[in-house]
Amino acid sequence: MAHMKPLPATTTPELNDDFALFERILGFVPNSLLTMQRRPAMVKGFGALTRAVMDPDGDVDLGFMRLVAHFSSRAAGCQYCEAHSLIAAEIHGIAPEKVEAVWEYRTSPLYTPAERVALDFALAAGAVPNAVDAELMAAMNEHWSEAQIVQILGAVCLYGFLNRWNDSMATDLEDAPKALGDAVLARGGWTGGKHVTNDDTSPAE
Repeated sequence: MAHMKPLPATTTPELNDDFALFERILGFVPNSLLTMQRRPAMVKGFGALTRAVMDPDGDVDLGFMRLVAHFSSRAAGCQYCEAHSLIAAEIHGIAPEKVEAVWEYRTSPLYTPAERVALDFALAAGAVPNAVDAELMAAMNEHWSEAQIVQILGAVCLYGFLNRWNDSMATDLEDAPKALGDAVLARGGWTGGKHVTNDDTSPAE
């Protein structure tokens, strides 16, 4: 159960535009921001960073950026963000069969060599301690431009904030991402952890 109760979206009218952004990204306003709105400037700041990182005019496909976010969240162990990023990937054009193959990304023909390297990079960049080394960066440079690498790392860092936020708050997982997690991520051991009410999983979520 969440450590702090989300407030209704109508609590802070000045955040209507910011909440609308996340409705477009996810199909709903996430409980993380409904909790965060106790400090409206933080929601606005996070919204501005999200717009900058998830820029539709950027050089990396926005659906794939959500897969990057998923893998960095997997490395960080945030089951809330693992499910959220995956549902956002589908909303932003990643085919359902590619989402379903997310555990087999290193061998599935649905993933290109460039994508595999970027997802390895996301896992390494999201790990603590950080596991990005010269060899991995050289592989990234073989497939991605410097501008693309900056954008990809931006997604890792954006979700790094959310990973810390949601795991510290034990934010309750909403129905749609939970359903996707149960359907796709449970095969790899995902349970929802502390983000699912009355779940008695270990503290290693």
